[in-house]
Amino acid sequence: MGKTRIIAVANQKGGVGKTTTVVNLSACLAEQGKRVLVVDADAQGNTTSGLGLEKNQIQKTLYNVLLGEITAESAIQETIADEVDIIPANMDLSGAEIELIDMENREYILKNCLEEVKDGYDFVLIDCPPSLGLVTLTALTAADTVLVPVQCEYFALEGMEQLFHTIGLVRDRLNPGLEIEGVVFTMFDSRTNLSLQVVEEVKKVLKTSMYSAIVPRNVRLGEAPSYGLPITIYDPKSKGAESYRALAELVINKEWK
Repeated sequence: MGKTRIIAVANQKGGVGKTTTVVNLSACLAEQGKRVLVVDADAQGNTTSGLGLEKNQIQKTLYNVLLGEITAESAIQETIADEVDIIPANMDLSGAEIELIDMENREYILKNCLEEVKDGYDFVLIDCPPSLGLVTLTALTAADTVLVPVQCEYFALEGMEQLFHTIGLVRDRLNPGLEIEGVVFTMFDSRTNLSLQVVEEVKKVLKTSMYSAIVPRNVRLGEAPSYGLPITIYDPKSKGAESYRALAELVINKEWK
């Protein structure tokens, strides 16, 4: 097993397909024979339930790990997808921002927690909360790269500038190696000019070295989480499943310096 790659999936706008991307990308990477650890860093816990766990019945979560009450290893659980494990989250995590404020080297807490477990995995995917607060900061400090889901809608670029500014600050002060992994265009509708315009605009803003993947608007993708299943299990032949498999290929084959 080569170097573990830690990817933060981040966009401070909610509803852009962040959780959908983490759940389905993790399952598609596992389909390709990779071992994946998902870290649910969003207090809504939707990634946890999207991978088949009952988030409100879990005693050991990321919250307890960040506060130093338990080890990361003891919080890891198996998910419904083979070869995908998770450090789960639920509403407890919403208190973490306040409780971490006085901690020394707080930005490095998640990085240090992952050090002890990451070697057992090819990929670690962190589902960041929809904000640029302290928990997102710890994720960006722990990550090698950031994958940015962008919804194909008006104002898609609004907020991206802020995210890139934050990534720049993290790179300067906390994590000099941090790079942008790529962009995933979600809820793409080829029948509308708007979707095409958004893709063009975002590509102009980005460096050409970053890949971009397109995930179409897909009913089955929207249904899958309510069954606690990734799309690869819920409807493996759907367009949504195919597009996340294509993203997994891009992630696996990305050239690293």
